[in-house]
Amino acid sequence: MKFQISKEALFKTLTHLQGIVDKKNTLPILSNILIEAKNNYLILSSTDMDISVVEKLDCNVIENGSTTLNSQILYDIVRKLDDSSDVEIISNNGKIVTLRASGSRFSLACLPKEEFPIIDTDNEGSRLKINSKILLKLIDKTKFAISNEETRYFLNGLYFNIHKNDKKTNITLVGTDGHRLAKFSHEVAENIDQVIGAIIPKKTIYELSKLLTETSNDLEMIISSNKITFYINDIVLVSKLIDGTFPDYKRVIPLDNENTIEINREKILAAVDRVSTVANDKSPVIKFKLMKNVINLNTINNDNSTATEDIELRYQGEDLQIGFNSKYIMDIVNNLEDEVITLKLKDGSSPIIAQENSNSNLVYVLMPMRV
Repeated sequence: MKFQISKEALFKTLTHLQGIVDKKNTLPILSNILIEAKNNYLILSSTDMDISVVEKLDCNVIENGSTTLNSQILYDIVRKLDDSSDVEIISNNGKIVTLRASGSRFSLACLPKEEFPIIDTDNEGSRLKINSKILLKLIDKTKFAISNEETRYFLNGLYFNIHKNDKKTNITLVGTDGHRLAKFSHEVAENIDQVIGAIIPKKTIYELSKLLTETSNDLEMIISSNKITFYINDIVLVSKLIDGTFPDYKRVIPLDNENTIEINREKILAAVDRVSTVANDKSPVIKFKLMKNVINLNTINNDNSTATEDIELRYQGEDLQIGFNSKYIMDIVNNLEDEVITLKLKDGSSPIIAQENSNSNLVYVLMPMRV
């Protein structure tokens, strides 16, 4: 095997693959990436057995062949090369790979390609096309609500729900950790009759997000009973799905929150940030006291330090007091973009809804804390 490629092109692809490799794996081959050179193409692959990424790129192949190299070592070497460098990689005996660039030369141990797991990039299932920027926005507005509790493994990912709404096909992404819920829907052009539900693991979501930031083209996803495949330009990402039942998110969203307030997003964000300075992990609650034309934010910590702030607003409803985790409320407000946002409340013990007027398809639900 012998090929030549620019440092820039090789490093970009290695960056895509690096996050997949499991640094703590017990199988040495999973620390490696598969390198295949043939017909003036280079195909690089990495996998942790749950997620796989395969990328194809142009290069000058002098001799066809394949091998595997340690992902971290190769990544670090290429990262440290001059940006203008051309990289030459040669493998003669299958045990040692030589890498040359400018005046640098490296001899690297490798493992045979036969030990590398076979990655099946073909997937039979329901197909859906969507613009990459739209999918990225759907993910970005919902992924913060994914649960990290391994005991509730079915919440350790984003729920992709493809369904019909008024004869139109919608894709809805939902994330929840039991304390808060994020839901974002978008209408797509495809006409899909059946309802599709799949839980995409958190690691897959974050690796997918990185890939989506680099393109504005349409992509295709194929969802089967146990895996999802994304075709993004010359990259294929394949992931297992979480085997579990996602909660019925529609039942979590309140329909009878009649106390509505509209408030400047920057004002409430800054106020929560200031008041939460006194809050800590043991007492993260901020109390919201809603009164006629004013909302009061206050907190007290274990040391009896306090903070309070008033924000004027238009409100003629009943007085009520409700408490929230300061981090959760800031996460939600940070993901809303309108200058003025809407909060819908029922009482002091029921979940609230946070939305922006410009986009009714984005809904956040936050459970209160005891005050």
